[in-house]
Amino acid sequence: MLTIEVLRQFGANVDEGLERCMGDGDFYLELIPDALVESYYKSIEDLILSNDYHQAFEVAHSLKGILSNLALTPILEPVSEITEGLRANKKMDYSPYISDMWAKRNKLLEMIG
Repeated sequence: MLTIEVLRQFGANVDEGLERCMGDGDFYLELIPDALVESYYKSIEDLILSNDYHQAFEVAHSLKGILSNLALTPILEPVSEITEGLRANKKMDYSPYISDMWAKRNKLLEMIG
């Protein structure tokens, strides 16, 4: 079950996220599932694998904004690394960050059942 406490256990900076939602815990919790939509993560991975770094950056940057606003720090960290690499148009191995991104997302999904 998705609760504030589960998000704290996950490592989210809940106080920061709540502040951005004007202290409305119900509203904050309603937004969390939007940050976990599989298509964002899949698009980033697929676009990087197809070397479409420009479009991958656009998707990663959008997801980074969502994760940042909700203060989902554990997922934000690898997505930020991906975003900044793509922003600089770095041709590098993104697979460790992609794996970490999926692992953190999936961990939170498991925690909330």
